[in-house]
Amino acid sequence: MAYETILYEKQNGVATITLNRPQSLNAFVPQMNKEVLEALKDGERDKEARCFMITGAGRAFCAGQDLKGRTPEQKGSLGASLREKYNPMIRQIRQMEKIVIAAINGVAAGAGCNFALACDLRVASEDAKFIQSFVRVGLAPDSGGSFILPRLIGLSKAMELLLLGDTVDAKEAQRIGLVARVFPSAEFAASAKALAEQVARAPRGIGLIKRALNHAHLANLESDLEYEAQLQEIAGRSADYDEGVKAFLEKRAPVFTGK
Repeated sequence: MAYETILYEKQNGVATITLNRPQSLNAFVPQMNKEVLEALKDGERDKEARCFMITGAGRAFCAGQDLKGRTPEQKGSLGASLREKYNPMIRQIRQMEKIVIAAINGVAAGAGCNFALACDLRVASEDAKFIQSFVRVGLAPDSGGSFILPRLIGLSKAMELLLLGDTVDAKEAQRIGLVARVFPSAEFAASAKALAEQVARAPRGIGLIKRALNHAHLANLESDLEYEAQLQEIAGRSADYDEGVKAFLEKRAPVFTGK
């Protein structure tokens, strides 16, 4: 299958999805949402693909939603966008038994950060950065972040990252539990691939490990995804969101009014 916004290859039992919009820091557009979901479903059916690795082309993993063109007149329904484009990707990652590894090579922001958090295992380059950037544009967290983030790092730390929108470097991300391992940038691609191949050689029982942890800790993810969509619909109708997007595109600090 030919893709426009991702690269997809299978080797040594690993299906690798590379987000491939480096000129936009691999920010999501509808076509990329669609192609990522298609690739995940293709790999789920493929017996030769025993695990997934998701990474980004260029210097970023994923900068979240591409905000270009999201003017007040053209922004559409943010709730519908989550239900149709983002939640299906998160749901697919969590529901299938195959292990999904996020190989975070650079910045992971907003929905791009939470897309990585939804994966089963995260490894990072020393150049990686994590940003819960929703507060910077007047939004609530989405893509499962409000559910998964506090389960990884605790409620207090999750609240801090969400309220302040601070940038977390790779070393700190490992310390607080966002990522399992950090590799030197020069060795990152090879190290991440070797780890994925190790997982691909593991017995089928690893899928049951995933099912067990999902059942114990993530059983209510589906309802939270819907609740996030409802909250994002409210936030997306605010003047603060319009100002946040405008400020982001103009590369200045936003001036929020609480409207």
